[in-house]
Amino acid sequence: MSDSLLDRVMAHEDASLLDVMATIDGSGSGMCCLVDAERRLVAVLTDGDVRRALLAGAAVSDPALQHASVRPYTVEQGTPRANVLDLMRALHVVAIPEVSADGRLLALHTLIDIVGTRLLPNAAVIMAGGKGTRLGELTRTTPKPLMPVAGRPIIEWIILGLVSDGVRKIFISVNHLADQIVERLGSGERLGCQIEYLHESADNPLGTAGSLTLLPPETTSDEAPPIIVLNADLMVQFDARALLAKHAEDGASMTLGTKSYQHTVPFGVVEVDEQQRVLGIAEKPTLTVEINAAVYCIDAALARLLPEGRPSTMPELAQLCLDTGRTVMAWPIDSDWIDIGTPHDLARAKGQR
Repeated sequence: MSDSLLDRVMAHEDASLLDVMATIDGSGSGMCCLVDAERRLVAVLTDGDVRRALLAGAAVSDPALQHASVRPYTVEQGTPRANVLDLMRALHVVAIPEVSADGRLLALHTLIDIVGTRLLPNAAVIMAGGKGTRLGELTRTTPKPLMPVAGRPIIEWIILGLVSDGVRKIFISVNHLADQIVERLGSGERLGCQIEYLHESADNPLGTAGSLTLLPPETTSDEAPPIIVLNADLMVQFDARALLAKHAEDGASMTLGTKSYQHTVPFGVVEVDEQQRVLGIAEKPTLTVEINAAVYCIDAALARLLPEGRPSTMPELAQLCLDTGRTVMAWPIDSDWIDIGTPHDLARAKGQR
């Protein structure tokens, strides 16, 4: 929200009900934020609060603060839109202020702004068919994508993130305990999207890419827009629009989300030449590499290159692109990223959410 738009939803804490009515009418947000001289949020009023005050006999000249909520729901600075959307739906509200650590009003998130985001024509495919064996007993009777983090299954956080960026057509590849995933997510209407399921055979899992061959033909035609593909066991925040824009800008056939990873070697590393002459010694050096974050954007037609009915992986698809002269680009992800493969990873995700 720009400063000019933010100014339109604010009124001074001494404002009257009439002032608040004018603010709400002028902003079209359905809410007025009362602030002090330092723009710290003091209280909020909705158009419903104003109506109830007037019906109870209040005069339009009365101080609005008397009828305001002085402990409104807010979100912290930088809260991802998916989390804001989730909170709105949980609280049944249509607007939530975002405030800084010292209480200053930074933005007003509205349901129209988030859910009303311009729809993208692109589909997303979420790979949710794995058994999650590294999680041991945790996934024996519950599929890993349904492991809860902050009151929601992992896969729902992924879906909410896509929906908030304008992706409303989502395919989910299922296999292990598929019925539980289908029962939980259903048609996707509850989450603001349309979900279709790609059912793998229980005795023939297709890997992280093979289920793309199960997509309907219109989704993988030469004319179809690029597809976002990601694993269902990721706690990651990324901007789907930015990924699609970068993919188009680079003219890539495939764009891989990457994450910077550092590893400190616990020993002294000796550098030698071909004659084993020592050239240098580095004591416990830190190595930095870019790792595959399992978030992809692919040209839709690439799915037709995959062998039908046989397992294949997204790294194999990337290598196929390279082998055939297609452009593969990296797209760094700066936000938190957790690949939930072990109980330790799951505990870390619960602690950060």
